[in-house]
Amino acid sequence: MLKDQIAIVTGASRGIGKEIAIKLAEQGMKVTIVGSSSQVSNTAEELKDMGFPNILPVQADVSNEEDLKEVVRKTIETYGKVDVLVNNAGVGFFKLTEEVTVEEWKRIFEVNVQGVFLATKAVLPHMKERKSGTIINISSDVARYTIPNGAAYTATKYAVQGFSGSVAQEVREYGIRVGTINPGMVDTYFAESTQGLPDKKDWLKVEDIANAVVYMASAPKHMLIDEIVLHPFVQEYPIA
Repeated sequence: MLKDQIAIVTGASRGIGKEIAIKLAEQGMKVTIVGSSSQVSNTAEELKDMGFPNILPVQADVSNEEDLKEVVRKTIETYGKVDVLVNNAGVGFFKLTEEVTVEEWKRIFEVNVQGVFLATKAVLPHMKERKSGTIINISSDVARYTIPNGAAYTATKYAVQGFSGSVAQEVREYGIRVGTINPGMVDTYFAESTQGLPDKKDWLKVEDIANAVVYMASAPKHMLIDEIVLHPFVQEYPIA
């Protein structure tokens, strides 16, 4: 169902975003991978070496409107259309609220919220014209409940959840679907951690999130998957 469709994946240089790009490419999709550093080009070469020739790397800051307009422009110029946007780019830190600097607060909102807004805004005119498209926002389980030492991060994820729901209502008449994927603890590089640490062995894997993206993106046209929440079995969490 996804074969020959075109996807844009932000935050795709490594971790969850990279795995999402791989899983979509395995479905026969052509993928634009977006990263904030030149590493995105190295990731593209790695994916091409894996047998996925249709990978377009674009270095961009997701908090910059012109950068994201250029991502969409290059994708359409190269592949002719955009079928799926995966807003995956995100940053996180966890500390007491009074220890959070104004600069940290601004930056986490610029990436986690403004980035989702700007990428969505950039792609919507094209999707509306085609009367088709799927937007998938990678959020977090903390979009459903609060945690201590996470006021800034949790606030961004509540914002993404609210944004996604409102946009979904705005664009459904155009045949565009919007959904969120809210993972719990994932073994990745998040918050300056290291992927593959022994104490993360029972956490979700990047493949779990990528498989959820494939499932949401490949839903038949008559079906909208609003939200997927997934946790490692070992994670205890509050019930929303």
